[in-house]
Amino acid sequence: MSDKGKPSFYKKISKKFPEIINAVEKLGTTLRTAGPLDEKTSHLIQLAAAAAGQSEGSVCSHTRRALQAGASPEEISHALLLLVSTIGFPQTMAAMSWSQDVLENSSKKIKKGAV
Repeated sequence: MSDKGKPSFYKKISKKFPEIINAVEKLGTTLRTAGPLDEKTSHLIQLAAAAAGQSEGSVCSHTRRALQAGASPEEISHALLLLVSTIGFPQTMAAMSWSQDVLENSSKKIKKGAV
């Protein structure tokens, strides 16, 4: 898996502990391909779980991964909005703000031709 688009801290840890990062990434791939859900749906589910756990890093990661798997910004926002009645408005808005930062950054890169 490429380091392109990954946070600098993740890249630093990947270099320091490559075996661990490779094992974690392989586990994620194995879990996503073990059943009938497609990759996009899998990342939207993981995005929702990250939001419920209030993990900013995971929300950003799964926003990026959902985009790469073909999810639209509208699908990503909808997946998060569905959480209001489950995890509450403030937590959902926090997750949406983290996700929005990624979406805006991604949009800027596309406009500049960097992607």
